[in-house]
Amino acid sequence: MMLPARSFSVSIAHEWRSLYERVWHPAFFPRWAAGLAESDLRENGDHWLADGDDGAFVIRFTPHNEHGVMDHWVEPGDGSVIAVPLRVVANGDGAEVILTLFRQPGMTDEDFAGDIKLIMRDLRALKRLAER
Repeated sequence: MMLPARSFSVSIAHEWRSLYERVWHPAFFPRWAAGLAESDLRENGDHWLADGDDGAFVIRFTPHNEHGVMDHWVEPGDGSVIAVPLRVVANGDGAEVILTLFRQPGMTDEDFAGDIKLIMRDLRALKRLAER
């Protein structure tokens, strides 16, 4: 089964490698990705813990790499795993940050639209943070 997917991006006036080095670490995500968690992330072995509406949940991140990959997998505690592909790529002298959202089984149109709004808010927050 394939899930419907939409990709969203933001152009950032910041050299891509430098941007990736600044933002790749999971502990940095709460500074811009409010849609990911309602709290700081806590490292716990090979994964991270965050607090959400239904309690703590697990997030796994790709390790630091030279390709700008910041993929992560959210395990909300119901047995599912939500993949979130995230990339920082060169865009001329700047960067493009691209996130893909997979519509999860059973997700309503309203919930999907709400997730899109959160993603766009988060990408704009990353842009503001990176460009100041």
